[in-house]
Amino acid sequence: MLRATMGLVEERDEEQEDEGEEELRDGGVPFYVNRGGLPVDEETWERMWRHVARIHPNSEALAKEIRGATDLPKIPVPSVPTYQPTTTIPQRLEAIQKYIRELQYNHTGTQFFEIKKSRPLTALMDIAKEMTREALPIKCLEAVILGIYLTNNMPGVERFPLSFKSQFSGNHFHHIVLGVHSGGRFGALGMSRREDLMFKPLEFRTLMDLVQEFDGAYRGYWHTLHKVKIGQYVSHDPHSVEQIEWKHSILDLDKLTKEELRKELERHTRDMRLKIGKPAPPSPTKDRRNSMGSPHRGPSSPIRRISRAERRPSGEKKVLEQKPSADMNGYQIRV
Repeated sequence: MLRATMGLVEERDEEQEDEGEEELRDGGVPFYVNRGGLPVDEETWERMWRHVARIHPNSEALAKEIRGATDLPKIPVPSVPTYQPTTTIPQRLEAIQKYIRELQYNHTGTQFFEIKKSRPLTALMDIAKEMTREALPIKCLEAVILGIYLTNNMPGVERFPLSFKSQFSGNHFHHIVLGVHSGGRFGALGMSRREDLMFKPLEFRTLMDLVQEFDGAYRGYWHTLHKVKIGQYVSHDPHSVEQIEWKHSILDLDKLTKEELRKELERHTRDMRLKIGKPAPPSPTKDRRNSMGSPHRGPSSPIRRISRAERRPSGEKKVLEQKPSADMNGYQIRV
């Protein structure tokens, strides 16, 4: 019922009115996180319908038609990709991206899976398993966790979080993908409203080339890219109690020259290579693993704080003169 309902609801990329119950915002647009697990509770379900009422031009008739229907069409459930031994790494990554894309982008205004970045990797992998079972539409952060899960059995592929902060018409937008590195080439997996802001094939020689590719895509939507945050390589051990290091390098593009940005990205690349040689903390015992499931199954796990010294910001942000943007009558291009 839930997936079938969402198949009939379309998104309109526009700024929504503030009704006073928003939890998170993306470019001024509210969205919510389902904190009650699945199946969704009545409050979350009704909130999703209120979102439909705000964004759909014929919301009342649409809601009445769908909620009163007894024969909603069945939505095909994507299958987790499987491979032959001869399947190459690029082909496997393309199959994973195809699976993520088939789950579809979540336009409901509610993120179905709660992702707490401070949780240990083993707990996040439990959530990824739940994503494959439920096969519901996802947003960009969920896609990163799912991408890690689906590439854990590919030791020749290193994975790292790559996030962006852009600006359009006075509002800031946040986005994240899963960077990948294999065979001396970089690429990315992910989910976005925009086709060129998620998957990148494994063909970029340097991290600089990959970042510039995303920067060019942002410019195509009249977005100005302000910050890039890059994490460390993620462990391939699905039972690891390590936290993902989301922000090893924080690069402010407003005050870095192209050459300075290139040097920072080269330094980050060296840092990631150095981590490969470091031994990972031992995995928990079987009994401990059972106590570290998803947030809906047990208490939260111990948290290792990441000190500010481990991060490498690109310096103090300088005050920039506000540039006038084109008059788009308040329209927001969301990415």
